[in-house]
Amino acid sequence: MESAGAESKARRARPVIAIDGPAGAGKSTLAAHLARRFGFLNLETGAMYRALALKAIDHDLSFDEEPELLELAERTRIALKPQLEGNLVMLDGVDVSRRVRDGDVTAAASRVSVHPRLRQWMVEQQRLLGDAGGVVMEGRDIGTVVFPDAEVKIFLDAAPEVRGNRRYRQGVPAQAEVTEEAVIRELKERDARDRNRVESPLRAAEDAVILDSTAMSLEQVLRAAEEIVDAHLREPKG
Repeated sequence: MESAGAESKARRARPVIAIDGPAGAGKSTLAAHLARRFGFLNLETGAMYRALALKAIDHDLSFDEEPELLELAERTRIALKPQLEGNLVMLDGVDVSRRVRDGDVTAAASRVSVHPRLRQWMVEQQRLLGDAGGVVMEGRDIGTVVFPDAEVKIFLDAAPEVRGNRRYRQGVPAQAEVTEEAVIRELKERDARDRNRVESPLRAAEDAVILDSTAMSLEQVLRAAEEIVDAHLREPKG
């Protein structure tokens, strides 16, 4: 496994930037910014899980039955098409970019993503998308599982109360009955599932730079991440 990763890394003209972290940490915002700043592709892997979860919803499948979900995945085409304003998420040729952001799809993706064989299938798709380098990939296990040989690894974190408050203020509760407390509670439940799952639990890679944004503004986070990438790009090669 290590030798294969090293060989892949040696072939890359440009780096893979891996951004991991819990739900609501701001990974998508950071990934999109870094992709624009450095001219890389932004491959949002979480959108792939949400797209499959959406298809499971549309087919009225249980999120707990891995064999059925895996069968569904194997006859599913998911593509990410980078745009200046963000990725288009294509599910079997249909643009579902807006729908996969809805709360029911996000919650379903959290449950779908715990299945080991399904995660393995997703990892294979994600490696195909990013193996050549020149990409920013964000998710839960990019630096630990998908690209353990990524040249730049950032683990973006923040206290759940802060993440929940940010998400609430960003307009997550489209329904009046959703409260800030409910958003924070859902994030904590999501954290527990992500950190305690058997397959690819959420954790920072040993060589990742930990970026805790609890007491940072968005501008400070973006600047700090730019400096991390700049430092790598300035390193002498060879």
